Amino acid sequence: MRVIENNSSKIQLQIDKMKQLRAEYEAKELRYHTFSKDPSKPIPGMTLQESVNLVALTKYLKHLEDKYAEIKQAMLKKYVPIQRKAELDEEMIVTLKRRDLAENLNKQLQFRHQRLQIISNALISWIKSDMSSSFEDFVEHIQKTKSLPGDEGIVEELLEDDPGKAKGAEILLCYIERFSELMSLGEYEKAACFAANSPKRILQNIGTVNKFKAVGKIRGKPFPLLLFFEAIFSTSHAYRRPINAELTLEGIKCGLSEKRLDLVIHWVTQERLTFSEELGDVICDYGEQDTYNKAKCLALAQMIYSECGLHKKALLCICKQGQIPGAMEYIQQFKDFTYDDLMQLIKLCPHIELIQCLTREWNGKPPSLSFGLAILHLFSVDLKKVGIKLLEEISKGGKSIVEHLMINDQFFSLENWQEIANICLQNGFDQLSQDIMSILRSQAGVTEISEEDDTVNLMEHVFW
Repeated sequence: MRVIENNSSKIQLQIDKMKQLRAEYEAKELRYHTFSKDPSKPIPGMTLQESVNLVALTKYLKHLEDKYAEIKQAMLKKYVPIQRKAELDEEMIVTLKRRDLAENLNKQLQFRHQRLQIISNALISWIKSDMSSSFEDFVEHIQKTKSLPGDEGIVEELLEDDPGKAKGAEILLCYIERFSELMSLGEYEKAACFAANSPKRILQNIGTVNKFKAVGKIRGKPFPLLLFFEAIFSTSHAYRRPINAELTLEGIKCGLSEKRLDLVIHWVTQERLTFSEELGDVICDYGEQDTYNKAKCLALAQMIYSECGLHKKALLCICKQGQIPGAMEYIQQFKDFTYDDLMQLIKLCPHIELIQCLTREWNGKPPSLSFGLAILHLFSVDLKKVGIKLLEEISKGGKSIVEHLMINDQFFSLENWQEIANICLQNGFDQLSQDIMSILRSQAGVTEISEEDDTVNLMEHVFW
């Protein structure tokens, strides 16, 4: 057994040695023969018969050499080192600077040439005239009148110290062309910014708005029209005058149509816009549809109406927000509210608290409305429920409150109070009706009028 193991070990050592020698030989062969082809395989592009023909082989070798030279030449033309690219970039920058300097110099020289032409024409005109004044006075006269025969329209520009003003129309034309180019390329965001920064706001008009409207919405991209209004509103402080009313209205409509109330709030409160009644109406209408943001819309509309001097609509917005004390202060501040205005107010905003405040003293001042007339008005305009609610509130106070209210109501006649008593009786407020009639009877010179008595002349009543 031991003999067998020894023989096996010797054989294994010999096998390992042979493997090592074979590996060294293969490595040596690869080092000196990195690329080789099997000569038994056919040459690509040649038949077996051509591959053993010396003439065909020579011709094929020439073809391969030409192809190699062509590829090598193409490599030299199509590819350059990275260092060469950097050198070309530097050369381009230098060339562009030279071009800009040359253009500026050319503009200055053109401007000087035009001014010299004006002076030359002025000199010719002065020579043709009687030359009663000096040439300097003649030129000064041209500067004041901005006129010269044959050169009207350009003298004013050429006599300016700033050459840029002489090319104003050309610059504006370039702006319009560039804007149209951006629109045609679909660069709507750049076009919007370009229009917002256009000189003299030449691109901030309804025509530009219509161009953005014509684009419509693009899936996956911001609404181009909204981008335009964002751009022009954000630059509104850069100009002396605010955005005009027409553009302001279109912009707010666009923002609301996209449900961007946050943008609208920012525009109205922070940017320089021109407010109008229609603008306030648009925001109010949006608040009626979006009940969650109704209070915000009413606050914005109130601010707009106040700025426009539309105090009745501003007051209505305050009342709809439930700010009754604020509404009363507003009424006291602006004393141009008529009796009919306040009656219309309680019709449009029939809040119990508002009507109570209007029919009572406020900060030591007499009531703005008659309680009795307010009740009759509510019943006459299909607001019976509000009227009944008011009667419930007053009936809780007892007879003393009713008497105080009747005595201090200077706008209401006795027969009207009888009508109020009848309304109370018809709607289940028997005690309140009795209290009113009792107070009426207690007044000196008051006679109860029977419904069956047709001989009584109502004009002969004594009013207190």
